[in-house]
Amino acid sequence: MIIGTVNTPIREIPQVATKLYWGAVKVRWLIGRDHYLVAPGLYATGKPDESSDVFVTANYKLSFDHLRKNLDGIDAWILVLDTKGVNVWCAAGKGTFGTSELVHRIKVTRLGKIVNHRKIIVPQLGAVGIAAHLVKSLTAVCPKPIPGTIKQSQTNINPRILGEIVDHGFRVIFGPVRAKDIKAFIQNRYQTTTEMRTVTFNFSDRIKLLTVDIVYARYKLFAAFAIMFLLSAIDPQGVNLIQAINNGLTAMILITLSYFTGILITPVVLPYIPVRMFAFKGLISGFFLSGILFLTGDLGVGYFGIAAWFLLLPAISSFMTMNFTGASTFTSLSGVKKEMKIFVPIQIFMVSTGLILYIINNLT
Repeated sequence: MIIGTVNTPIREIPQVATKLYWGAVKVRWLIGRDHYLVAPGLYATGKPDESSDVFVTANYKLSFDHLRKNLDGIDAWILVLDTKGVNVWCAAGKGTFGTSELVHRIKVTRLGKIVNHRKIIVPQLGAVGIAAHLVKSLTAVCPKPIPGTIKQSQTNINPRILGEIVDHGFRVIFGPVRAKDIKAFIQNRYQTTTEMRTVTFNFSDRIKLLTVDIVYARYKLFAAFAIMFLLSAIDPQGVNLIQAINNGLTAMILITLSYFTGILITPVVLPYIPVRMFAFKGLISGFFLSGILFLTGDLGVGYFGIAAWFLLLPAISSFMTMNFTGASTFTSLSGVKKEMKIFVPIQIFMVSTGLILYIINNLT
């Protein structure tokens, strides 16, 4: 990642490459994701000088990598905030991508001594955590006094000099939502268009996030396998290992189908399922899967067994789709809490009833 250094009046700044390799691919499959971060501080792309733009990002390396990739061919500075390895949007909501951290990072990097301008470009998705007026005030050499608080002894200060001192504060410019629009943003004289300000969550966006969720939830899948294998061993005589193997294998296949229905199929067709809540969308997909399996004769045997899977499959699909809310721009924290309050009890009821019916089916 580091390919050299850039000399400044303060110190040498690490120069980073704008070409990416396998790191981003691995982290999307959850390989090393918990430690995928970059040290906070100042970095350079190309050969920036004192007049080059300063772009702000999080120290989650995927965010950092996405920014530097889109700065290919641009001489710029990258100011990385310490967000504890969390991306810009989530960190802004948590408060780690915030005013105090931005001001702190400007000061500790001595950015005011490296660039001769006083503007920094912050991603729009980080706006919720940044108070631009406070950044300008707190990074000024002499913060602007609150009206009415100037002492009598200060009234002889030349207003022009006071104005020049105050102007040393850094002015925050909120850039586009997507890093790929940065070059167009610069060409448009640092003005965002409606398209640049619009948050989307299209097919390609959803596909990029699926691998993380699929791998992240694998332990829940394995736990479900273990539970169904144990329950499949129950029969009127006690424990039947052969039955556990046969019925357990069928149960694992059905659970896997519902797992991928909730975590893969539903997110792909997300906008086309005519309800708002993700858990409800997953529930609909799960019932659709159960219906198909029932028509093909693959939903198990016995009335109790079929009824059990009609409850279990939609519940699993609903739960897995609900997990996808954390990756979506369609949801909010209050909306997710409301959704969980409604659907988690429903999911628990369906799973509990389904397991009871499954056991009854094995005992009859």
